[in-house]
Amino acid sequence: MSAGSTMNVIMDVDTGVDDAMALAMAVASPEIDLVGVTTVAGNVSLVQATSNTLRVLDYLEASRIPVYRGMSRPLSRDHFDAVHFHGTDGLGGAPIPVSHRSQEPMTAPEFIVQTARESNGDLNLVCVGPLTNLAVALSLEPDLPRLVSRLVIMGGAFTVAGNATPWAEFNIAVDPEAARIVADSDLNATWIGLDVTHQTSLYRDEWDKITDDSGPAGTLVREVCRYSFTERGDQNMHLHDPLAVGVLLQPGLVTSEAGPVMVDTSLSSSAGMARLIRSEGGQNSAEVALSVRSTEFRSLFGGLLGVPIHDHESG
Repeated sequence: MSAGSTMNVIMDVDTGVDDAMALAMAVASPEIDLVGVTTVAGNVSLVQATSNTLRVLDYLEASRIPVYRGMSRPLSRDHFDAVHFHGTDGLGGAPIPVSHRSQEPMTAPEFIVQTARESNGDLNLVCVGPLTNLAVALSLEPDLPRLVSRLVIMGGAFTVAGNATPWAEFNIAVDPEAARIVADSDLNATWIGLDVTHQTSLYRDEWDKITDDSGPAGTLVREVCRYSFTERGDQNMHLHDPLAVGVLLQPGLVTSEAGPVMVDTSLSSSAGMARLIRSEGGQNSAEVALSVRSTEFRSLFGGLLGVPIHDHESG
């Protein structure tokens, strides 16, 4: 990317706590032109995810960014959420005002396809929820892989245990069929799984030092993380979705291996398991992140959002 240029980006979110922080990073980065945000059922229901996304963008003084509502359930399975982690409203009960604007009339998959067609290959996607919207977009436009420059996915647990089941990370477990459609496509994808996101955290002592003069992004981080650090008593919060934005901005933050990604779509308990098939490349080859420069990423995160970052060992 040349000096002074920006990337056209669509973010696909199921806005919970870490989605909110990822959105804040994208809004804050001078290298990203966030042309739209699409929502999907995941951490919370589609209606709640859309409401949360509008609330977060308005709080970040980014009301210019349109929001497109997407799929309300997985392709072929019942939806399950993660309100046990994100709180019943998905934002940990943060006192973020309700937005008085509405989502756009176009659906999320339609918006992804239309924008890709108009972008001349200059569009980046960051998907940090279940991949239902993107799977539908691929069905609408089979040439989508040719129209999208780069895709960064927060999803998968390739060499570590899952967080939804022992085998599967939440985003993939919610809609394995959609994840398989995306994995089987020729999209230029980088998968950011629990393998690396579990090595990136915001720590309680850092959160404690966020003040009222940290700006909208910093105060957003403080408020959406309050539930985790106080009610749940956590000492650190993994920066799952923010890392996906970080890797879009700085691909060198992670070291990855190339190969096809296989997603288990069986009816067994291993459904949603994602595995990298190591190969010399070829068709449907993706990049799967297996290590991360955590200190560098945390510095990027803190710098963009006005959050004080201290020395902590990763892991």
